[in-house]
Amino acid sequence: MAVTTMGPESGRTPPPQGSLSKGGSSLLPGGSLGTFLGPQGKHYACGCMAAFTNIVVTFPMQKVLFRQQLHGVLAMEAVRQLQRDGLRNLYRGLLPPLLQKSTTVAIMFGLYEDFSRVLLDRVGSSGIPELGTRSFAAALAGTTEAILTPFERVQTLLQDHRHHSRFNNTAHTFRTLLTEYGVRECYRGLVPVLLRNGPSNVLFFGLRGPIKEQLPEATNWAGHVVNDFVCGGVLGAALGIMFYPLNVVKSRAQSQVGGAFRPCGEVLLTVWRERGGSLAMLFRGAHLNYHRSLLSWGIINATYELLLKVI
Repeated sequence: MAVTTMGPESGRTPPPQGSLSKGGSSLLPGGSLGTFLGPQGKHYACGCMAAFTNIVVTFPMQKVLFRQQLHGVLAMEAVRQLQRDGLRNLYRGLLPPLLQKSTTVAIMFGLYEDFSRVLLDRVGSSGIPELGTRSFAAALAGTTEAILTPFERVQTLLQDHRHHSRFNNTAHTFRTLLTEYGVRECYRGLVPVLLRNGPSNVLFFGLRGPIKEQLPEATNWAGHVVNDFVCGGVLGAALGIMFYPLNVVKSRAQSQVGGAFRPCGEVLLTVWRERGGSLAMLFRGAHLNYHRSLLSWGIINATYELLLKVI
């Protein structure tokens, strides 16, 4: 079936009457919260809570993946590195991605809805296809997310064992970067973030509706959760593989403290040469990234859609 819009409703079948409610009221105490947040604020809140849930569940896997991206080691070697670091350091660096991801996913869903609404009102009957308008809204939302690049920067430094003795925690890392190097240092790695965020947002919002329409029709709330998990997970995994080299470049650039800001292409070429010009080595860790993205975006999409229904 052809789908001409990228709206979140495009791939969403309304849940059966009563599937998420009892006697006309929500099973979860979210009615008053939904009223407080309003129709627009709800998307920000649901995105934030969905990302929070995801980060807490998948953070250890993310640390293994980061070590593979940074050092080009096998998964078991990355796990052994974490074992040597000890349980005390397993969740070291959790706060930056928790703050960053909760905020960026809130921005991703919330601004996409806001930009879509504003742009559709402005273009009106100008003849511009709705798909194009929503694609632009998705790209704008993704670009805006890049404002929070400093959180990814700090996360990278805290996860890199070479900096364990220099940076104590999130606040100390921010303070050190700002006082010793300035604001610009916090935005090291911005270019690959921008190249990743805009296009991936366009594809995510453009394809999740059509993908969900191909899944078996859900007849209860559990079926909707499963479908949303599969839809988000498949998209997240595919986009994670597609943009994996940009994440490798970002990790390498952000692991440096001080010194010249090297162009994105130069960093990629350096990594390519260090890994023997091997595509397999460049994508080392991609299989774990695939599984992490499958789980992460499955959780985010399913939690977001579920919260939209119950708040």
